[in-house]
Amino acid sequence: MHTDATATELIANLYQFYAYESSDWEDEEVENDGRFYIHHAHLARYWQEPDWSAGLILVDGFIAGFLLVERSELPGIDAKEFADLFILRKYRRRGIGRALFQQLVCASGEPWVISLYRDDPLGMPFAQALLGELPSHWWRALPSPEPALLSYLLHCPRQ
Repeated sequence: MHTDATATELIANLYQFYAYESSDWEDEEVENDGRFYIHHAHLARYWQEPDWSAGLILVDGFIAGFLLVERSELPGIDAKEFADLFILRKYRRRGIGRALFQQLVCASGEPWVISLYRDDPLGMPFAQALLGELPSHWWRALPSPEPALLSYLLHCPRQ
């Protein structure tokens, strides 16, 4: 995990690709400067808040994407959240997302939340595949504050 301003800038830059890929189903528009909006104060929380982190995903020394982890803000849930995952197209379908999920969520032995949008054409199949590989008693759907959002609480035993 990087903790300096350069990592913040890198993830903010990569977030433009992430926003572009989701712009059709999230109905996002490009700002007047030709970029998608980034809430920089929220992004800064990944370096400031306890149990929040931002990390670059590297493959053979090259930047392949990013992962944002935060403390779940769902009422009554005390868990980390596998929040935003973005992998550049070149590096997809190599098992990177699955490996991150297994290393962080499954190997921790702690509760985690995974939230995703129903209309996300990449996130939904990814999450369904991951959940389908786990015993059903390791996870459960959570009530969501937003109808467009699905949230799951996972608690894998420590491996």
